[in-house]
Amino acid sequence: MWDVTVSTYDLSTYKLNNLFVVTVCSNLPVVRNDVLYTGKNFVACAPTGSGKTVLFELAIIRLLMETTEPWRNIKAVYMAPIKALCSQRFEDWKKKFGPLGLSCKELTGDTETDDFFEIQDTNIVMTTPEKWDSMTRKWRDNCLLQLVRLFLIDEVHVVKDPMRGATLEVVLSRMKAVHAYRAAENPREDLSMRFVAVSATIPNTKDIADWLCDDGDPATCLEMDESHRPVKLRKVVLGFPCSSNQTEFKFDLSLNYKMANIIQTYSDQKPTLVFCSTRKGVQQSATVLAKDARFIMSIEHKQRLVNYANSLLDSKLRDLVSFGVGFHHAGVDVSDRKRIEEAFYMGDLPVLFTTSTLAMGVNLPAHLVVVKSTMHYIGGAYEEYSEADMLQMIGRAGRPQFDTSATAVIMTKTQTKDKYMQFMNGAEIIESSLHTHLVEHLNAEIVLHTISDVNMALDWIRSSFLYIRALKNPKHYGFSTDLDRCGIEAKLQELCLKNLNSLASIGLISMDEDVNIKATEAGRLMARYCVAFDTMKQFSKVTGTETLPELVELMAKGREFTDVQLRWNSINDIQIKCPEGNVNADIWAFFGSIPIQEFGLAQDTGRIFRNGVRISRCLAEFLNQRSKTGFSALLNSLILAKCFRAKLWENSPYVSKQLEKIGLSLSTAMVNAGLTTFNKIEQTNARELELIVNRHPPFGNQIRDAVINLPKYEVSLEQLPRYNITTAEIVVTVNVKNHEQLLSKRTTHAHHYVTMIIGDCDNNVVFLQKLTDLMLLKSGNWSKKIEVAKAFKGEEISVNLISSEYVGLDIQQKFSAFYSGPKRYGGESLTPEQHDTMQIAQANAQRSQGATQKRDSTSTEKGRHQTLECKRQCNHFCKNKDQCGHDCCESMNQHSSFSSYLQDLKTRSDTLTETPVKRLKVREQLTRTSTGYPQSHSTHQTHGMGYPQSHFPLQNQSRGYPQSHNTPQSQGSGYSTPQSQSRSYSPSPTVDLTDDSGFFSSSHTPSVTFDLGDEWNVWDDFDDDNLVHASETSCTTVANTQGVDRDRLKGILLQNIQGWSQFHLNSCPTKVSSTYTKLHCVTRCQTTVITLN
Repeated sequence: MWDVTVSTYDLSTYKLNNLFVVTVCSNLPVVRNDVLYTGKNFVACAPTGSGKTVLFELAIIRLLMETTEPWRNIKAVYMAPIKALCSQRFEDWKKKFGPLGLSCKELTGDTETDDFFEIQDTNIVMTTPEKWDSMTRKWRDNCLLQLVRLFLIDEVHVVKDPMRGATLEVVLSRMKAVHAYRAAENPREDLSMRFVAVSATIPNTKDIADWLCDDGDPATCLEMDESHRPVKLRKVVLGFPCSSNQTEFKFDLSLNYKMANIIQTYSDQKPTLVFCSTRKGVQQSATVLAKDARFIMSIEHKQRLVNYANSLLDSKLRDLVSFGVGFHHAGVDVSDRKRIEEAFYMGDLPVLFTTSTLAMGVNLPAHLVVVKSTMHYIGGAYEEYSEADMLQMIGRAGRPQFDTSATAVIMTKTQTKDKYMQFMNGAEIIESSLHTHLVEHLNAEIVLHTISDVNMALDWIRSSFLYIRALKNPKHYGFSTDLDRCGIEAKLQELCLKNLNSLASIGLISMDEDVNIKATEAGRLMARYCVAFDTMKQFSKVTGTETLPELVELMAKGREFTDVQLRWNSINDIQIKCPEGNVNADIWAFFGSIPIQEFGLAQDTGRIFRNGVRISRCLAEFLNQRSKTGFSALLNSLILAKCFRAKLWENSPYVSKQLEKIGLSLSTAMVNAGLTTFNKIEQTNARELELIVNRHPPFGNQIRDAVINLPKYEVSLEQLPRYNITTAEIVVTVNVKNHEQLLSKRTTHAHHYVTMIIGDCDNNVVFLQKLTDLMLLKSGNWSKKIEVAKAFKGEEISVNLISSEYVGLDIQQKFSAFYSGPKRYGGESLTPEQHDTMQIAQANAQRSQGATQKRDSTSTEKGRHQTLECKRQCNHFCKNKDQCGHDCCESMNQHSSFSSYLQDLKTRSDTLTETPVKRLKVREQLTRTSTGYPQSHSTHQTHGMGYPQSHFPLQNQSRGYPQSHNTPQSQGSGYSTPQSQSRSYSPSPTVDLTDDSGFFSSSHTPSVTFDLGDEWNVWDDFDDDNLVHASETSCTTVANTQGVDRDRLKGILLQNIQGWSQFHLNSCPTKVSSTYTKLHCVTRCQTTVITLN
């Protein structure tokens, strides 16, 4: 063991003299030559405390020696399996390399942020495998990653971990691909990337060196056994009886009462570190020891412990520390953990209980290390610690600065004592775990275009640690031991093809007959959001009608949450109604703003929500690109993604919790005061807000300002008057009501956006688009014309404006579109042409009724009705004519509707049972009471029965449509005769033939009487030929003594009724001749044939 100072001669030009005082083993000259004076890749396996961290520092110095100041375009990456190691290195290297002008950045976490911007000016990045995996999946799009010159891997033995090892392996293989790509693009420049990997438990170091080879040459390898350990370690294995009917939990609990004797025997009154399997076991063991043991401490020592205890937040931890016992795990608050680490490091805390995660390189060595039970709870079951984990835990024993010896004690069952005695001097071979997670990483490489066919997939496999180990130990990966290299490669290629087929089965990739591979949009989403294949398979089962609770349950089944164990004893008082499942219950509790007191449970919830934000966004985008038939599921997925960002349900009253400086307690106070919406908060006085939350001014003004500066959206829809039977054209407009105010200041982030999603009654997505606040603020509004296809189940559409982050800003409303198409009257479906005809006939009939009322009204009513008649006919298609606001619609709506009129006619027609056939008789008479015209009689007179009469008095209609008026005279089988219902008009002595209105306004107007047969409602029984033969009525008009010309009379008659019958005149099948003119007119429910001779 040497104490070495880096000489001034070596690094004088880089201002590094006397900066690093290191403690390394006797192999220092070899290490210095290989790490400091060469650029070769390096792999080291050395015991704990032998100075492995110094190798990283020397490699950084080597990088600085190769480049000139300023070091702006060089980057080094330090990767460790846990965040605690990254934080430790960050704090250490920030002090060491900061004076040299190097910037350090800790980059951990699962959330997707603008990480590339954060590392733009960073020289040394501390990160985890999962975080660097998510970043390097986009390395072709960003040149910053191509500036990495040094890659440092701490605790490289994690490559064997079943859950996380594959990620570490893929990241290193990808960085090798980055290096190869950079060398191919710039062959003349020396842009090599160096790998340095260290661990304390790698028995097959040469395999790691072969994997991290440099241009075919294996990396330099350094192996040191326990003989090079600076502090000699004594290893003790203790076996305790365990009956067959005793559970692992009870056995672990029984070991708590043996802890005091073990510590008293082996600690030598020095700091002791005890590893337990669970967080709850950590607290239970510490509580039992505090009751059983009494530590001999001076008054000053006790006072220091009291000071530490008073600075802690956790009440249980505070009580235990005053007795000299503490606990440390991921569920403890960060500030409390740092205080506990400081107390133990300084030697003031005699005993510290912790979980196995603290063994992963965190620098808290102790004189005595105790491993309480060799079983730990993982994945829902108890399993034995791996050999590497055991070596990591016992490796914490020994303090080089204070001790020359250390002790490690393993407490296990009597049955397994011999097993642990044998392995204490050895270690298990490190194997790859990539084959168990190959499908996710294959998809990521396909998206990166690293793999485009099966052969390239095999080439990618050759760059992995899996290929190295499969050649040496094929049995571990399910291959035959008799296979040679070609046989093993064929098996690996077959494994790749099997996983590729799995990806293609749910549409994540596409493959042709030649097995050329392309990524789909779903596959890109999977790679972008780092979602597991099993989770994507769950997404593919979405039917499109899922509700919000069903989507929450679906997410809870994702593989990302399989290792999350909810601590039910921490939420015994939580009463929630939700589907079964630990993760599901945690989500429901947190969304409901149920207080969670225990920090460990809060940390689990935080982890769930970090993953939930990412997975919910992937779900929403996956459903969006998959199809347009799942409106309900897509809408709820957008709401769910927003809920994960806001950590509230979409209808939660705790909207104020989203504001800055407002937590759960203050938000609860505002809810109790009735402030459950942003609008209510804005309308409340600032001083009143301060009284509610018990804060001093200007806190109330800050709350109101934050609410006022939130965007206030408004959605309006208007249908264009271009009616169609299948589609409706609708203009959607989104306005920002406080547009002017938001230009100066706004509460939302710059990347905040809203999603406009519209769906119909058939659960189809009609329209979807994201609208950013920046785009809306440019003009204050946004408009879009969309075409809405007619849905089978209804004409109503659902319009939703969903915020990306905030609860309480959404807008959800309904809109009924109008389609001009077939309508049903009395069970019959009419074509569009028939429907138009019916609308015109309805208008004509209502005008006829108005004309009749005009004759019986007062002079005031006559003037008003004449004004209405002069207006054009009503062509509006308003569904509710009581509320539309059109005068013409209101006038039309005063009369009976067309359908009710049909029903009335049908009722009366049903009473006419004496008619044997359906027929229509038309009688036309010219009365000669005062004019002397000869009267023509119909050759077909009906005397035995009467029919409902229809009168069409031809009056001055201003060349408009003539009005029809039906006047049934009686009910039952007897009606008045046609003669009694005929109207006669006497002409004046003088007739102006140049004025047709004068003709029809005088008494010369002929009277036309129509007798209709029964069963009117069946229109198909009438045809033109039968009507011609059935109506043998001759209308012979004789010129009177004043010399009225018959041809002129016929022309005037035709001219006046032209507007009434124009829409059927052209389609009449009977030819119009000089002798007879047939006018087939349909108005309301009457069919009229007028024959002029």
